Amino acid sequence: MNWTESERQSKMSILSEKAGHDLFVYGSLQDPQVVNVLLNRVPDHVSAVLSGFHRFRIKNRLYPTILPDSTGEVTGKVLKGITDDERKLLDDFEDVEYDRKAVEVVLTDTSEKLQVGTYVWRNKDDPDLYGEWDFEEWKRDDSEAFITATKKFVEERKLPEGKTRIDTFKTFLKQDTEGENPLDS
Repeated sequence: MNWTESERQSKMSILSEKAGHDLFVYGSLQDPQVVNVLLNRVPDHVSAVLSGFHRFRIKNRLYPTILPDSTGEVTGKVLKGITDDERKLLDDFEDVEYDRKAVEVVLTDTSEKLQVGTYVWRNKDDPDLYGEWDFEEWKRDDSEAFITATKKFVEERKLPEGKTRIDTFKTFLKQDTEGENPLDS
């Protein structure tokens, strides 16, 4: 079958919509357990690098953020084939602290460049940002509490007046710590 260029472009557009969205994740969403709690599945994923950004720790938080930094480089994963509903849920999970932005990443295995979405911290002047967030350290020290708090977020989201992720995490972690603050990491 001979398609015109515009027919071919139209078919490709329809196919890409069915395929879903690709999302670069660089923090807790790299953990398949966290993604599974949120989406009830673990999408296909590939390792990638985002240049021109720095991954920060955030004071009193179990998760990181990124902001533009001309010399920075952030490793992470691209979650492939995210549906519209899943992207809405992830937008809700990231809450008002982040904006979803289009960025270009380089896939680690193939060096292929890929246009994807990612979540960037809204407040570029936030005094609570510091240092470099480490995924392996997070898995060792904070993942268990984070996964439990994420389960609470999913439960709360089902309620008519469910809490935001920020409020759910604050409530859960205050009740669970009894004097210790797992957020200080």
